Amino acid sequence: MSFELWIAFVAASAVLVAIPGPTILLVVSYALGHGRRTAAATVTGVVLGDFVAMTASMLGVGALLMASADAYAILRIIGGAYLVYLGIRLWRAPVGDGPLADNDNLPEEKPLRILGHAFVVTALNPKSLIFFVAFLPQFIDPARPFPLQMAILEVTFLTIAAANALAYALIAEKARAYIRRKAVRKAINRTGGTLLISAGAVTAGYRRIAA
Repeated sequence: MSFELWIAFVAASAVLVAIPGPTILLVVSYALGHGRRTAAATVTGVVLGDFVAMTASMLGVGALLMASADAYAILRIIGGAYLVYLGIRLWRAPVGDGPLADNDNLPEEKPLRILGHAFVVTALNPKSLIFFVAFLPQFIDPARPFPLQMAILEVTFLTIAAANALAYALIAEKARAYIRRKAVRKAINRTGGTLLISAGAVTAGYRRIAA
C-alpha cells in the first residue's frame, strides 16, 4: 500500500466514523449517565466490535451477507432487537431524586457489561459488514501482499474509531456537568432511549437494495 493510498484511507475513515450512528449514541448515553469512568469500557467495546466486523468483512462474511438474504435478515433482526432492548433500558433508567451534586454518585454499571453492550451494538450491525465490503477494496492494492494491507487498514481504522468514540464520550461528559436537574436527565435518557429504539427498528426493517 502506497503512502498516498493510506492517507486517502485515513481521511475517508475519519469522515465516516465522525457521523453519529447507534454505536456513538450508546457511547454518548453512557457518558451522560455515568461520566468519564465508562469511557474506557465503551471505547474498548467499540474497537472490538469494529475489529470483528472489519475482519469478518475482509474474510468474506460481508460478501456472504450480500449474497444471502436469509443470513442478512437474521443478523439484521438480531442487531435491531438488541438496539431496541438497550433503548428500553435507557428509557426506564432511574435518574435519582433531586439535582446532582458536584461529586455525582450515580449507580455503578459494571465495565464488562458496558463493554459487552458497545461490542454487540457495533459488531451486530449488518450495514457495517456490508459497508466494509464496499469501502475497503478501494484501498487494496492487488499487486501487494493482502495480509499486510489488511493489517495496516485494520490498525488504522480501529485507531481512528477509538479516538472518535473517546472524543464523543469526553465531550458528552463535559456537557453532563451542566445537566443537573432531574427533569433534564430524564428527558435525555428518554430521548436517547427513543433514538436507540428507532435505530433498532430501522436496522431490523432495513431492506437490502438489489443491485
